[in-house]
Amino acid sequence: MKWLFAPVSPVPLAIFRIGFGTLMLLSTIRFWLKGWIEELYIKPKFYFAYYGFEWVKPLPAYGMYVLFFLVGLSALLIALGFFYRISTVVFFSSFTYIELIDKTNYLNHYYLISLLSFLLVFLPAHCRFSVDAWRSQKVYRKEIPSIYLITIQLQLVITYFFAGVAKIHADWLLEALPLKIWLSVKTDLPVAGWFLQFPETAYIFSWAGMFFDLSIGFLLWWKKVRRVAYLFVLIFHVLTAILFPQIGLFPYIMIVSTLIFFSEKDWQSLAKKINELLFFHSSFQNRSYQPNINKEQRLETTSLQPSHFLVQYKVLKTILFLLYFAVQLFLPFRYLLYPNDLFWTEEGFRFSWRVMLIEKTGIAFFTVKDAILGKSIKINNQGYLTPLQEKMMSTQPDMILQFAHFLANTYQQKGLREPEVFVESYVSLNGRSSQLFINPHTNLAKERESFAPKHWILVKK
Repeated sequence: MKWLFAPVSPVPLAIFRIGFGTLMLLSTIRFWLKGWIEELYIKPKFYFAYYGFEWVKPLPAYGMYVLFFLVGLSALLIALGFFYRISTVVFFSSFTYIELIDKTNYLNHYYLISLLSFLLVFLPAHCRFSVDAWRSQKVYRKEIPSIYLITIQLQLVITYFFAGVAKIHADWLLEALPLKIWLSVKTDLPVAGWFLQFPETAYIFSWAGMFFDLSIGFLLWWKKVRRVAYLFVLIFHVLTAILFPQIGLFPYIMIVSTLIFFSEKDWQSLAKKINELLFFHSSFQNRSYQPNINKEQRLETTSLQPSHFLVQYKVLKTILFLLYFAVQLFLPFRYLLYPNDLFWTEEGFRFSWRVMLIEKTGIAFFTVKDAILGKSIKINNQGYLTPLQEKMMSTQPDMILQFAHFLANTYQQKGLREPEVFVESYVSLNGRSSQLFINPHTNLAKERESFAPKHWILVKK
């Protein structure tokens, strides 16, 4: 495990911090200006909480704006490296709290942002190019243990690799679904539109996407091909952003985040070329400021004789490193614990890097019955849910169950002594004919959420 603690330059980590903070600030401003705070976190009458996080509730309207202000401010301070430790804790806490309010808004890149910001809490990404390093000689570091860089790099490799593994699926490779559906409506795009009209294009994109995701993380780790690999990162994600703008910031997050694979020498070489083009002669690295590394930093970055404290310190970091990534490796495979088709039931689907794999549409008709009087009430979903909530709920069993419980509680408060809730739900997966999704004879008010398989989901035909 010595390679985990070999001394390396902190420059890549500092540049990652600057890029991450800047991108998060811009995305927060964008979210605010588009009115999404009110639309997603103030207007809804009901929120689909994550299992185990039902205690996370939206704040009053002014509180939600304050929360987003904290996200934007802490992102700015992270980019500047100013009060870095506090800023990373505030960003991770406030951003993750927002995302836990309603699973309707779940996106893979939101999950990735939470993970990366969580890791930054423990990494000294402010030891270079930061206000903190400028203000305090104790913050500046000439070297850091390689484990700090590897932690971010490995998280990105896992994200890519499991996105590729998820694409090894008959629909994606043999039927080019759902790309065949999505690209067919993009033929009016300038320049590239004519190419998208051919059925073969969807197959090319499907297979290319699978190979890209499976290999790109490892190619970025390989020094000899890193620059070429990053060129593919740019091409792939720019093309994705153009074709599928609905996926939001994910392409840009990956373009910025993967910069951490470049070494200080790579950045110096780039800076030298830019300086030559602009007729500047300054150096990328400020060599006039070389403070002495304090004793605590030498414990991490030098090859001093190992002490008992140093050994314990490294063992603890190694254990935490392995535990974190053991969880990251388990989550994408947890779907194997469930008996039915993953894309149909979506049990084990979230938090497993399954990006753009399904086109799923559905409709759900809820009926509330009084078990004593035999009275039936047809529910208008739009009276309780926003259009986006209804769309997402109609195809996801755990959200259907949550809404059924909400209806049972609502009508119990209205006077029904023993309300029963039934749903007639039809779902279409990847353009196929819709079929009955949930057992219409199951009283969902009596079912309880858990990690166990949901027996009331009908098997896909």
